[in-house]
Amino acid sequence: MCYMLRTVSVFLLLALSACATVDGPIPPGQVFVMRHLQAESGEDPALTEAGRQQAQLLADWFGKSDKPNAIFVTRFRRSQETAAPLAARLRIRPILYDPSNNDALTEAVKAKGGNALVVGHSNTVPDIVERLGGARPAQIQHHEHGDIWRVSERGGTVEKLRLEKNPPRGKRGD
Repeated sequence: MCYMLRTVSVFLLLALSACATVDGPIPPGQVFVMRHLQAESGEDPALTEAGRQQAQLLADWFGKSDKPNAIFVTRFRRSQETAAPLAARLRIRPILYDPSNNDALTEAVKAKGGNALVVGHSNTVPDIVERLGGARPAQIQHHEHGDIWRVSERGGTVEKLRLEKNPPRGKRGD
């Protein structure tokens, strides 16, 4: 009887632990977090011509093994326009997130699994990287565009990459 009770108890503990929510590493894949690309000034500005060219470059930037299966953008035009060429190329509908609720974004990214791109803002990117398990990057300056933080599948490992025409092969997972 004692053996049977112990077996049932172990089974129940395993079943409950499988249902538990854990704030741990993201599921297998990589999360790329970036600030929107260069934008005009104003309340909800569009990308500049340079920003639009960078957005086209972003569509070419991802290698075969690290292209995202999910793209997260804010309601702001500059965030959406940054991701638009890549989303069109991959035939992915970007997922809107509230930039004032990074906890909900983190949970959505983790739930999606696989590779993801998050397009944020200068005041949100450091917090997003940290909430995904990486070391918090320095605050992004207003003039800085084109940096991409790759948070590894195991969390805690962050690599700062740069949007450029020909990134080194080892940097993208080709």
